[in-house]
Amino acid sequence: MNAQNSITASLFFPLLFVGLMWLVFGIEFAFHTDLGFLGIEPRTLSGFFGIITAPFVHGDINHLASNSIPMLVLGYLLHSSYRPIFYRVYLWGILITGFWVWVGARHSYHIGASGLIYSFASFLVFSGLFRKHYRLVALSMLVIFLYGSLIWGIFPFDWKISWESHLFGGISGLLIAIHFRKTVVLHPKKYSWDRDGDDLAHLESRYGEKYWENKPQETTGNQGPVIKYFFKKKED
Repeated sequence: MNAQNSITASLFFPLLFVGLMWLVFGIEFAFHTDLGFLGIEPRTLSGFFGIITAPFVHGDINHLASNSIPMLVLGYLLHSSYRPIFYRVYLWGILITGFWVWVGARHSYHIGASGLIYSFASFLVFSGLFRKHYRLVALSMLVIFLYGSLIWGIFPFDWKISWESHLFGGISGLLIAIHFRKTVVLHPKKYSWDRDGDDLAHLESRYGEKYWENKPQETTGNQGPVIKYFFKKKED
């Protein structure tokens, strides 16, 4: 996969998700309606379904715009570096964050994708630190540099902001990072000298374990230059 296709693939789902956020807001604007009831209303049956729908509902254009860019950036980084578990991290981030908001948040409608943003940022930071892979640690540092100020959002400084979504999102990202810490997401590159052992193993499997004892065949006649290959088994 070339670089352009890789970038397109990593942006596809985040763009789709953010597009749905804007579509919901467009429906509200076009029909002069308020879909806030699709948010999470803690400890109510109707509000329980908001766990799925709340990330797509926003209070105004500023709320939507402020969540759109981080969703794209973090979604891209998540897919490009954690592709094998990308969809599971996405789904778990929505479900775990939303469920805890439904259980433990104050009584109100909690809407917006900010909880998911906190979950992704937390996952990217802690997962890279847990794995200690230089690329993923560098990614952790990049996320801290870009979104380190998000830490202030977990405190109840403004009652109009769902700080509970931020707090539970950050915790869910940490727990997801712990759960997947041993899952392989990056495969080391193999160079030609690393593949020698694989080539020799293939020859043994094809010609048998006694392959090394085969003597080179002698050639007769005027056949021109002849190239012969001799293999010697490595000493243990």
